[in-house]
Amino acid sequence: MPYINIKVTDTNVTNEQKKLLIEGATELLMNILNKKPETTHVIIDEIPIENWGFNRKQSLGNKK
Repeated sequence: MPYINIKVTDTNVTNEQKKLLIEGATELLMNILNKKPETTHVIIDEIPIENWGFNRKQSLGNKK
């Protein structure tokens, strides 16, 4: 059972975009690893922007 975990900040990710991420990630595993879509699980974690950091700094972008 393949398991994919996508982590994104909780800013401006629409349900349509999440749907496309799930479809695209599933397609990758199908095409590259020959995995079955019916056994592939995709989880999208939305991380609060204030809990995200990079380049030694906390990301404090504006939520919309």
